[in-house]
Amino acid sequence: MTKAKWKLDDNHKSLEFVVKHMMISKVKGTFKDFSADIDGDPTDLTTADITFEVDLASVDTGNDDRDNHLRSADFFDVEHYPKMTFKSTAIVKSGANEYDVTGDLTIKGTTKQETFKTTYEGTMKDPYGNEVVAFSVEGKVNRKDYGLTWNVALEAGGVLVGEDIKFTIDTEAVRA
Repeated sequence: MTKAKWKLDDNHKSLEFVVKHMMISKVKGTFKDFSADIDGDPTDLTTADITFEVDLASVDTGNDDRDNHLRSADFFDVEHYPKMTFKSTAIVKSGANEYDVTGDLTIKGTTKQETFKTTYEGTMKDPYGNEVVAFSVEGKVNRKDYGLTWNVALEAGGVLVGEDIKFTIDTEAVRA
C-alpha cells in the first residue's frame, strides 16, 4: 500500500476511558467528538504523521453532574482549554501489525511526550467501494501530569479519583 491521507469514519469510532473510583471500583466514560488525520501507509506506520484532536466538552460518563464537573475548571476547564491534542513524533514497529506511537499530548495547556500501543487491524473495501483501514490504540496517562489534580480524601483512607486514566480507541479511517 502507498502513502495516503486518511480521515476517521465518524460512524465507526470510539474513544473510551476508565479511572479508579474510591480506590476500589471503576468509572468508565467516552468522548463522543474526536478526529484524527493519518498521513501515511497504514500497513507500515513507521513513516506516518498522525494528529488527533478531542473535543473535551463531549465527555460522557452517563452522569450529567459528573460530566459537568469534568468540564469545569476542577478538571478539563473546557471554557479555556476546549481540546486535547496529540501529534506523533516517532513511530516504532513493535511486532506484527503493532507499533509504539510516541508524540506530544496536550491537555489543559500542558504538553508531555507519551507513547501508545497501536495495532493496524487491516484494510478492506466497504460496500461503496471506499478503501477502509482499522486501528486500535491502548494507553495510560497520569492525569496529574496535565494539571488535573482535583481530588477528595476519603475518611477510610485513599482518594476519590485515581491518578491513572486508561483508554482504548477503536477506529476505521477512509482514504481522504
